[in-house]
Amino acid sequence: MNLLRSILLCSFSLFLFTATAQDKALPDVNVKTLEGKTVNMQEFGKSGKITVISFWATWCAPCKKELDAIADVYSDWQDDYDMELVAVSIDTRRAAATIPALVASKGWEYTILSGNPTALQTAFNFQTIPQTFLVNQEGKIIYHHNGYVPGDEYELEDKIKALAEK
Repeated sequence: MNLLRSILLCSFSLFLFTATAQDKALPDVNVKTLEGKTVNMQEFGKSGKITVISFWATWCAPCKKELDAIADVYSDWQDDYDMELVAVSIDTRRAAATIPALVASKGWEYTILSGNPTALQTAFNFQTIPQTFLVNQEGKIIYHHNGYVPGDEYELEDKIKALAEK
């Protein structure tokens, strides 16, 4: 009986967590472009496009692997699903100085931003990177994923495709 109660309690807790994590508006937090212009993250919910927001850092090998993997399919995703990817670095100011050279060497065609790690982690409620959020055409966060293993980009594409078909 205790085992059944524990399973039910865990299932209910997971349901509550999932329900509250879905359909959440983008938080009001500022970031900077590579040119130093301030942008509010809520602006990316107003484009009417499906938006993927990926939090990363220059020192994070899985982050760079994820962004490299998406780079291979990104132009197809843009054509097929009318979407955009926004890669937001949570590097320190000193490390952020290396971002433009890294982006150029990788050939990433994403919107690249950087921001205060603590403010971003608090606003988006995450601790680890890579952290990927999927935002629907109405600006609501409908899915998030942390970590990266090869193939995660195809799971993300399935979710993007489902949104594009709505």
